[in-house]
Amino acid sequence: MLTINLFNGLVYGALLIVMSSGLALIYGLRRVVNFAHGALYMLGAYLGYTVAQHSSFWLALLVAPLLMAVFGVLLDRWGLRLLQDREPLNVMLVTFGLLLILEDLVVAVWGKGNLSLFTPELLDFSVEVAGHALPAYRIGVIVVGAAVALGLTLWLRLSRIGLYVRAASTDPTTTAMQGVNTDVLSAGVVGLGCALAGLAGVVAAPFLSLSPHMSSDVLIDSFVVVVIGGLGSLAGAFVAALLLGMVQALGAVYLPDVSVLLPFLFMVAVLVWKPSGLAGSRT
Repeated sequence: MLTINLFNGLVYGALLIVMSSGLALIYGLRRVVNFAHGALYMLGAYLGYTVAQHSSFWLALLVAPLLMAVFGVLLDRWGLRLLQDREPLNVMLVTFGLLLILEDLVVAVWGKGNLSLFTPELLDFSVEVAGHALPAYRIGVIVVGAAVALGLTLWLRLSRIGLYVRAASTDPTTTAMQGVNTDVLSAGVVGLGCALAGLAGVVAAPFLSLSPHMSSDVLIDSFVVVVIGGLGSLAGAFVAALLLGMVQALGAVYLPDVSVLLPFLFMVAVLVWKPSGLAGSRT
């Protein structure tokens, strides 16, 4: 039983890595607390559902994140960029309003009922590990989370654009003075963050039901991950996502009466120990 619980925690942690990395990227560069990020995850899941119904899950895994990336670029150009000199509270209210708009859009297009996406046939089997049958698809979710973490780390550390992103997240004015087009850079990063939210939605769809309110729980957990890891820190977010996944999975079984409070108690404990988060606020 413990093995299954740890496995489920690892699966949810991997999903949180994909989800929260986009949130951390956007905050790191735009300094925006994006309350609409959960709605982007939801919209990506519904777009993936529609593509999969008319084609295949694998095409949905490609098309939905691409559509969300385009949406993210437009969001940055006609939303976040126009609000960059406004008070943080104003920006937060705008992103919260966007969340409500996207929820209403989903209801108008797909309805209020719950939907479910089939598990792709290629991964619709179980793998025997230590006497336990583990669903291959959920192992695939762990692989996706690991690939996202590794890919983003290599991109930020080894590529020229990654260098620009790290520089702009630290001092955008000086970076712009060095000849970097920070507006184009920001649009690309917001697009990438939205694509990751969409990818998380598609990946989650086969084992979590789709509903117009599916964004709430994962958004709260993603914010907890970003805060615990350190605002804007991807490395911290990766570690925090795995830890929170374990806390959620084990708490639901062994402490069901307080399982809803466990993420917040975990966050408070970490912040009391280290107020800047596990990895500070670096990207």
